[in-house]
Amino acid sequence: MSVTDTGLAASLRTLKLSGMLDTLDARLAQARNGDLGHLDFLQVLCHDEIARRDTMSMARRLRRARFEQQATLEEFDFGTSPKLPAAQIRDLAALRWLHAGESVILYGPVGVGKSHVAQALGHLAVRHQAEVRFTKTSRALADLAGGHADRTWARRLAELTRPAVLILDDFAMRELTPQQADDLYELVSERARTTRSMIITSNRAPQDWYPLFPNPIVAESLLDRLINNSHQVFMNGPSYRPNKRPKGAARAPHGETE
Repeated sequence: MSVTDTGLAASLRTLKLSGMLDTLDARLAQARNGDLGHLDFLQVLCHDEIARRDTMSMARRLRRARFEQQATLEEFDFGTSPKLPAAQIRDLAALRWLHAGESVILYGPVGVGKSHVAQALGHLAVRHQAEVRFTKTSRALADLAGGHADRTWARRLAELTRPAVLILDDFAMRELTPQQADDLYELVSERARTTRSMIITSNRAPQDWYPLFPNPIVAESLLDRLINNSHQVFMNGPSYRPNKRPKGAARAPHGETE
């Protein structure tokens, strides 16, 4: 009879150690063969449980991050363009900006891989046990706007403030309304106050963001907090998308955003 069929299995489940059951029989076989001493046996079982919990925890963080794709830097092809700042991007992979509560701004023309790199940096942060949230900037603003309508604005703002890293994709796409500018100001200010990082992708250079705000004072205050505490990466070169498109697939319509 397998050990997992005995009362031990019920005891492990009661102690919330049921992950040990996945490897218990194999570890017992190693112990019987003399490959593991008593303490080694217990330690290996504990390591098995820790590894299982780490895997489950990472899977939960990845789900909460809501990435559009499970992109990683390991799979990003820097050879698509010699103009890409590969050294600067790989330096960001050390996540010093995250530990310092700084932000990252990735800007450049459409299709060069900004969204991929942003999500890849977010994926790295998740692997280092950080909570991450990815969203289009337009969706974040729409969500906050909905909060004004149903009086849940404070809760929605808190949800966008809570993650250690907030990725705002397609930032500064168009002119903002006064309400959108105020909501964005509150979001950036609250994250700056709590020393939480942001990753921004934009087709416009940061200096071109100012005219999109209806109130220059709000623009100056918001962008001062965001730009002056960020690592700015200009990504240029040919489109990265053709390298990822399946053979025979139709080209994206002209003007499609990243």
